[in-house]
Amino acid sequence: MKNIATALVKAQKAFGPALKTSTNPHFRSKYADLSACVEAVIDALNDNGIFLLQKNYDCPDGIMVETVFVHESGEMLECGIVHFPATKKDPQGYASALTYGRRYSLMAACGIAPEDDDGNMASRKPSVDSNLMADHLVAIQDAKNADELKKAYTEAYKACGTDANWQKKVIAVKDEKKALLVAVSDSVKQVVNEVRKIEK
Repeated sequence: MKNIATALVKAQKAFGPALKTSTNPHFRSKYADLSACVEAVIDALNDNGIFLLQKNYDCPDGIMVETVFVHESGEMLECGIVHFPATKKDPQGYASALTYGRRYSLMAACGIAPEDDDGNMASRKPSVDSNLMADHLVAIQDAKNADELKKAYTEAYKACGTDANWQKKVIAVKDEKKALLVAVSDSVKQVVNEVRKIEK
């Protein structure tokens, strides 16, 4: 295994990131498709005398895939079989499972990840709707008193989720509006006091 091990180390140094160039229409998110994953590693592998082989095996409920590296010396490294179920038991479902399986088997075998990998969908930070946030900021700016400001600010901050940038914007607009309301209130008090002095 000495030859293939040495070649793989050299190849991995030249691996690129799996670029997220495709769009998932259901989640409106970018992801690295199979061709992007292959493109990230194939030149480095071939330049170091390694042939990339992905084997698939019979499976009644989905696809089983194994990524294999074959060195020009004849040495071979098998990276283990992984199973991916087919969501639909039709040609399209099995083809989708095969593509999915090949993609993740390859990334695992090569030790690469999408360019800004953020884990699975369950752990992703929810995206913030910029149009909705704009409406929240307007609501803060339109607040006529402290109670309205508090309500608008609370709703806006909640809509930020965990997005620190939007949180800062909401706080800044709230502080600006609060200062304006205080200034107006002080001006009104001053006018009232002046009127009282005149009346006396």
